[in-house]
Amino acid sequence: MSDVKSEAEPEAELDANRPAAVERPIARWPGPQEANQRDMIAEEVPVALVYNGVSHAVMMASPLDLRAFAVGFSLTEGIVDHPDDIYGVAIARGDAGIEVSITVSNRCFARLKKLRRNLVGQSGCGLCGAESLEQLRQDLPVVKATFTLSHDAVNIAAGNLIQHQPLQALSGAVHGAAWCDTSGNIVKVCEDVGRHNALDKLIGSLYDGGAFAASGFLLMTSRASYEILAKAAQSGIAVVVAVSAPTSLAIDVAAATGITLVGFSRDDRHVVYTNGQRLSDTIG
Repeated sequence: MSDVKSEAEPEAELDANRPAAVERPIARWPGPQEANQRDMIAEEVPVALVYNGVSHAVMMASPLDLRAFAVGFSLTEGIVDHPDDIYGVAIARGDAGIEVSITVSNRCFARLKKLRRNLVGQSGCGLCGAESLEQLRQDLPVVKATFTLSHDAVNIAAGNLIQHQPLQALSGAVHGAAWCDTSGNIVKVCEDVGRHNALDKLIGSLYDGGAFAASGFLLMTSRASYEILAKAAQSGIAVVVAVSAPTSLAIDVAAATGITLVGFSRDDRHVVYTNGQRLSDTIG
């Protein structure tokens, strides 16, 4: 993020080639019980998000792309309105996990303190502290993009996604969030043990680059949940494609916010649940 100052370079991000996976001893069955068998396992660490010195949430996450995670989480949870509201991000690894300290504007911090007074528990789910589902839906913006993309573009992206997931290939235990153009080309992929974290990392890494200003769609390796659709609406993403099923509330939110929601995108097939006018047999 070019406009977000780094106040400290974290151990977790100094090594760009760090795979966010660790070796662990294993025993395979069936087969000969060989000595000293080991496998690569996806790392999962507690990541504390601290705003202006006040702890807000602890997320279980993969220890990579944490600066993008901080920016994306701040945007999709409505803590800030724009990356310019973030004055700095400092990341430090400790014995218990990783602390991400985010400095935001006084206006945003005042809003966060007001939100915290209404919280029953702290979570990145986007649900805690809300009095009703209708209240949540009122807060989500309507996405008004008018572009179209082809069904083939969705198939192309879904078919190529695994080639862009090095951590998944190594460990088999992480989700991916991909931004794809209308031709089905994969522009960027972020991975994490949590699907919401992967999406926050993607949004944080692309928001300032103007990627979301261009026509394209989000591709998730997971199911489409309420949280995925809420974060997409908050970011102005018009099309969400998931390789698995959507939940009923995800469908309701997609319909209410004008998002095209596609599920079960695999093996050259998919199911369109809402706002299918953006999908056609030719690229618009």
